[in-house]
Amino acid sequence: MTRTAHHPRTTRAAALVAVLALAPLAACSAGSLGSSSGDGDGGTTITWLTGSDETAQATATSIVEAFEAANPDITVELDGRPAGGEGDNLVKTRLQTGSMADVFDYNSGSLFQQIAPEKNLAPLGDDVIGAVDETYLPQVSVGDTAYGVPYGTAFGGGVMYNRDVYAQLGLQVPKTWAEFAANADAIKAAGIAPVVQTYGETWTSQLFVLGDFHNVAAANPDWAERYTANQAKYATDPAALAGFEHLQEAHEKGWQNADFASAKVEDGMRALAAGEGAMYPILSANVTTLLSVDPDAGDRIGFFALPGQDAATNGLTAWYPNAVYIPKSTTGAALEAAEKLAAFIASPDGCEAQTKAAPPTGPYLVDGCELPADVPQVTKDVSAYFETDAQSPALEFLSPVKGPALEQITVEVGSGIRSAADGAALYDQDVEKQAQQLGLEGW
Repeated sequence: MTRTAHHPRTTRAAALVAVLALAPLAACSAGSLGSSSGDGDGGTTITWLTGSDETAQATATSIVEAFEAANPDITVELDGRPAGGEGDNLVKTRLQTGSMADVFDYNSGSLFQQIAPEKNLAPLGDDVIGAVDETYLPQVSVGDTAYGVPYGTAFGGGVMYNRDVYAQLGLQVPKTWAEFAANADAIKAAGIAPVVQTYGETWTSQLFVLGDFHNVAAANPDWAERYTANQAKYATDPAALAGFEHLQEAHEKGWQNADFASAKVEDGMRALAAGEGAMYPILSANVTTLLSVDPDAGDRIGFFALPGQDAATNGLTAWYPNAVYIPKSTTGAALEAAEKLAAFIASPDGCEAQTKAAPPTGPYLVDGCELPADVPQVTKDVSAYFETDAQSPALEFLSPVKGPALEQITVEVGSGIRSAADGAALYDQDVEKQAQQLGLEGW
């Protein structure tokens, strides 16, 4: 997916998360760009570059207040960066010119690798990353060296479902696609739309493909590596083609809501909450939208992973949180203070400060961090996949290869305009230009 500047607890799940092109807030101080200083009383002041949108600033502010209370000799000044490509370019420019703030948050996974971590970032020791969940460390590491700590919560790509509809029809959460299809047929027979689709926001059409990647990786553990090397294709690999085929099947069998072509996410959430639709392939982080349209739906709507062919390998396609990093330009007392801040973020106290700012939409990947008892059922269900280690990274965390036209292609396949086979083949062509621009071997 194309990725987006975001709320800190929603990984840049690109085209999968709507871009909020919010105007940047003013930095907290004119002198907070890429420099730190010792205060007159012997304390240390450091800067943190984060998103400029209201949610990002509120979350960082909550952390800073708690951190400064525990570390009265350290002052943290927040600086805001714009959303989207402009903010991305700002991060890369500041790293290249040695003018980055003392601490900054940015993507984990494949996009982290694109900021030349060994050249630009300070490695973090066990005193900083000791509480970080081992499933997360590969997303911020080069070899055995880690450079970041998780900022925000993980979330999943799968299916939100109406638990009341499932209970009324005596259905069980599916572990295979055959079971999913049987459930959909039973739901349709009951006069309810089995599969909610919202092509009025085209990014949502990608979930059947991108949320299915756990099943692709389970069938072919080296698929992402082969894909990056131009040795694996969606159109010619049955496991990878399946997501496109599921889109085609949903349309051909009439599982979709009648207004699928124009409906938007809020419409889909309303239908799901009302029981007019039963299953909605979507990112679990969008539970916030669900609660905005129906504050009482938190217990009524659950979540399950998109099932594949084999129940034994059933699991979640996971999106990991962004990370907080320290650039190599941070040295001396500022480096020591920055490491203390990173360690605080990756601690139960840091998680608590984030929860205070915004309810978590998935698990914190930090040992000792507990979710509040009143989180939505979707968050609980997603967390269960992490607790049992039944999850694996979305493709974007493993490969930089992502074509810009996927959401248009999946809309066509899901609308009956193009077959699954043709859509997959077209997407294989779509990624070539980007792979070539990245200078990847084999393209």
